[in-house]
Amino acid sequence: MSTTQSPRTDTRARILDVALELFSEQGYEKTSLREIADRLGVTKAALYYHFKTKDDIVHGIIESMAAPIDEVIAWGQEQPWSPELRDELVRRFAAGMASRAPLLRFFHENQPALRESKAGLEFKERMLAMIRLVQGPEATFPDRLRATMALFAINSAFFLLKESVSGGCADPRASTVAEAMEAALTVALEIAGRIELSEV
Repeated sequence: MSTTQSPRTDTRARILDVALELFSEQGYEKTSLREIADRLGVTKAALYYHFKTKDDIVHGIIESMAAPIDEVIAWGQEQPWSPELRDELVRRFAAGMASRAPLLRFFHENQPALRESKAGLEFKERMLAMIRLVQGPEATFPDRLRATMALFAINSAFFLLKESVSGGCADPRASTVAEAMEAALTVALEIAGRIELSEV
């Protein structure tokens, strides 16, 4: 059995990688399909064969980013809630986000353009599903807030890491993705650790 990707899949992956580079460099709004095609060294028609619009490309990027979240959600939905499950959900979410650091940075930097897009709304639904799993059944409002803050602590690490690289962070020691994720996971688990199974 061959483990190589088909040329079509490989081309789609290259398009997503190049688009992500350009969106990160210039922003989503300022990047055209022509620029993506030029960077790839293909015609706009060849690009159009795989993706009809920039929104289609963004949808592909976000689907790639969401794959680890989908895996955690599917796994978590099969488990009975417990404090151990809560912590494992946070750990798995952090690991999935760490493996998608460039995509998360892209999402942070282009939020205004993505907020109401189909892909952005689908990503929001995934985040809400993660929050529901972490908070557990019959959660109080404070526990729902803790679950939200725990997951957003993971996402916030990438925002602060970007500031650290540009010199805006008071503590330049957290300068790598691994260090930032370790710190974010510690904070996220501290926050989530205050969530308890409600008496039903």
